[in-house]
Amino acid sequence: MLDFSPVSTLPADRRKTMVDCQLRTFEVTDPAVLDAFLATPRECFLASSDLALAYSDAQQVVASGDVRRAMLTPMVLARLLQGAEVDKGCRVLDVGGGSGYSAAVLARLAGSVVALESVAGFSSAAAANAAQLGLETIHVVTGPLSAGAAADAPFDVILVNGAVEEGLEALFDELAPGGRLVCVTRAPGQVGRSGKATRFDKIGSDVSSRYLFDAAAPVLAGFERKPQFVF
Repeated sequence: MLDFSPVSTLPADRRKTMVDCQLRTFEVTDPAVLDAFLATPRECFLASSDLALAYSDAQQVVASGDVRRAMLTPMVLARLLQGAEVDKGCRVLDVGGGSGYSAAVLARLAGSVVALESVAGFSSAAAANAAQLGLETIHVVTGPLSAGAAADAPFDVILVNGAVEEGLEALFDELAPGGRLVCVTRAPGQVGRSGKATRFDKIGSDVSSRYLFDAAAPVLAGFERKPQFVF
C-alpha cells in the first residue's frame, strides 16, 4: 500500500509561490497551464514523509515496492505541456506518471487522459488520487510503457515522464495525424541527467522533431539505450 496524502494538506499559497517563482521565471506563460498547476495539489501525489518538499524545485521520487519513479520537476513538466499545446479537444496519453500528478494536471487541460503505468501499485495510486480529486476524465491502464496503449489510441498528445534514449516507435504509431509527443531526449555522449526537451510532430506517416529547451531528467525505465555488442 502506498502511503500518499489523500487530501491537500498544504496552504494553497505554496502552489502560487511555485507558479510565480519557478514556472513563470522559466518562461511558462500559457494561462491554462499556469491555472492547471495552481489547481492541482502536488502534495497528494507524494509520500506523506515528503510533503514538505511538495513544491520544491528539486527532483522528487515516488516508490511502489522496490520500484522508484522520478517525477519531472514542475518547471520541466510545465514547459513540456506548454510546448505540446494541449487543449480541451485533445485526447492525451500520459506515460510513466507514477502516482498520477502529471495526469491530474493534464486532466485540467485536455478532454481526456489515459494514464499508462507499468507498475500495478502506481496504477492503483494514480486511480485513487484521480478519484479523490474528482478527475473523472482520467483512465488508468497498466502495461509496458514503451508499448503505449494501443487499445485507446490514437492520441493527440503523448507525454513521456522522463528522458528517452530510444524506444519511441510504438508511441509514434499511436499518435493521431497532427499529434504531438513531448519528452526529454538524451543522445549518445550525454551524461548524467542532461538532455533536450523535444517535441515530435506526426505529419502523415512521418515524424519530425524540434528542440524546445534544455532539461534534466533521469531515463524512464523502458526507454534505455540497448547495449551495443562489439566483436
